[in-house]
Amino acid sequence: MKAKRKSRLVRPVDSASLSAVDLFKGVPASSLRAVEKRSKVHDFPAGYVFFKTGETGEVLFFLERGAVQTFRTSGRKKLIIADLKPPAVFGEMGCLGKGIYHCCAHATASSRIRVLSRGRLDVLLQQHPSVRRRLLDLVSERFVHVLMDLDATSFRDLIPRLAALLLEKADGDVVRNMTHKELAQYLRVYRESATAALGELKKAGIIEVKRKLIRILQRTRLERAARE
Repeated sequence: MKAKRKSRLVRPVDSASLSAVDLFKGVPASSLRAVEKRSKVHDFPAGYVFFKTGETGEVLFFLERGAVQTFRTSGRKKLIIADLKPPAVFGEMGCLGKGIYHCCAHATASSRIRVLSRGRLDVLLQQHPSVRRRLLDLVSERFVHVLMDLDATSFRDLIPRLAALLLEKADGDVVRNMTHKELAQYLRVYRESATAALGELKKAGIIEVKRKLIRILQRTRLERAARE
């Protein structure tokens, strides 16, 4: 793991437990307590980099508090894979095969993370084969998600994708704290393209654009645009 600032080892209190994650569904509480007892919990600052594409590791990360983003980069473009909220696991590739991470992961807010070593996890996988199947399912699901997004980037028009993203990120009828650059990163396009698409929706009277704030003025039309 690499960081911009150091992490702090803490005692795990009032945080999400492993039992809250689908990956460990059905595992006896006694087995999970044994894993938790032998793992470490750290507090990480926003901006902390857990791993980068191509690096190797042998740990699974469990997000108890905060927020983590996984992504890939291609030249100037950033492909956001997932914005994770607790409870969630990430870094699953570190527990399979050669342990090579296929993406980057960093904290987007101050976060509390439980770090599970591959050795400890292997014991659990041997005792409960269903967890291994779910782990492989998780890898497959996230990989397919990336492929579908890349397919969407290649074959869907930008405005429908932008409309769908605004609907997804909206709190009521307002999308807050998203710059044109961030929208472009989610859409896997250049900033200028995202700005132009926003301009088209604004010109049509569907949205209102202000600094780090986008207001949906006509939700029905925006939903129609997302389906086109």
